[in-house]
Parts: sequence; C-alpha cells; structure tokens
Amino acid sequence: MGRPRSFDIDRALDRALQVFWRKGYEGTSLSDLTKAVGVNRPSLYAAFGDKKALFRKALDRYLTGPAAYTQEALKEPTARAVVERLLQGAADLNTAPRNPGGCLMVQGALVCGEEGDSIRQELIACRAAGEAALRRRFQRAKSEGDLPAGTDPADLARYLATIIYGMAVQAAGGASRDKLQYVVEMTLRTLPL
Repeated sequence: MGRPRSFDIDRALDRALQVFWRKGYEGTSLSDLTKAVGVNRPSLYAAFGDKKALFRKALDRYLTGPAAYTQEALKEPTARAVVERLLQGAADLNTAPRNPGGCLMVQGALVCGEEGDSIRQELIACRAAGEAALRRRFQRAKSEGDLPAGTDPADLARYLATIIYGMAVQAAGGASRDKLQYVVEMTLRTLPL
C-alpha cells in the first residue's frame, strides 16, 4: 500500500487549471505544473497521470466550474435570454480578475504541434459540441415560435459561437469588461431575437 497523498487534489487541480488556462497546453511545462501544484513529478503523475490526463481533468473542471454558465444559459426560457446570458457570461468569465484573460477552450489550443494535436482535436470537438447544443436550443426556440420562421438555427449558433470565442481572443489581448460589454450590446441589437 502506498503512502497517503499529502496534498489536496481539488486545490491542485484548480492550480493546474490556472496554469493551462494562462499558458495553453503546449506552453505549459511539467515544471510549471509541479511548481503551481506544489508537488514533485512522481506525486503529480500518481495523482493525475500524464500531462494530457491532467489537462483533460482541468478541462472538465473548467467546464463544470468557470464555464458552467454555458449550460445554465441553455435553460433560459427564450432564445434572447439564452443569447444574453451566454454573452454576459462570456464577458464576465473572460475579464474576471481571478481568471487568466480569455477562454481555456481557445487558449489551450492556439499553438499546438504534434505533441498537442490530440488535445487540439479534443478542444475542437468540445467547442463543436457546445455549438451543437446551442443549435438544438435554437431549433427548439424556432419550433416554439420564439425565433422568426426564416432563422437558420445552425447559422445563428455558429455566429454566436464566433462572437463568444472572438470575445475570448479580445480579452486575452487585454480588452476590458467595458469593451466586451459593447460587443454584447451590439450583438444583441443585430440578432433577430
């Protein structure tokens, strides 16, 4: 039987998430992770597996933690309320002082070579799944008469995803909450909602 862990797994995962979010998958070294988590490599491997496994756990943590607003937004009663909550949530997440600027699902895959290709592909799939969920929500809104008959739910979902990920890129480049709020307001004015 091995020695019991001497560190808090949840706290360690939160710290690893912050490093991956700030530096991306390939930009994060094992030294970065061990320093942030406060353990040596063998302990890190024993607790989380390899770097890819740790990134996947950090991504799950991100989706159920800081980015959980996306799932909550889909439960809103109207398409407009869904869009507004998504846009406001993105602006809040991307500019919160406690978070690195931007979005882990964008930042994590911006620069990926061969080593990180499986992670890049996983993040692409994750973003596509989010867009598909939004498309389904808009299809429901259209069938309920909440969207104009001529609205294409797939086009609307793709457009909104592009705006949200563009906001993340802007925030990573230093855009303030006020600047992103302007994008939110402009987007809401231009949509057929």
